[in-house]
Amino acid sequence: MTSHSAIIHDTVATPIPMREILPWAIFGGLLFLLAMYFIGVEEGAMAIFNGMYVHEFVHDGRHLLGFPCH
Repeated sequence: MTSHSAIIHDTVATPIPMREILPWAIFGGLLFLLAMYFIGVEEGAMAIFNGMYVHEFVHDGRHLLGFPCH
């Protein structure tokens, strides 16, 4: 019978400074708002793009997120 000794390392999580997180949080928030615009608003009279191409592309996502469209 062999005995294995466990090596225990003390690990401490180092905090990430806010100045490093903030630009990524803002970028992620802008991407989220852009996606929510295209899924929730882009159709008909409120459309940036002519036609219903964007609406048809995100149509199922609209229903999944609870946006009515017809």
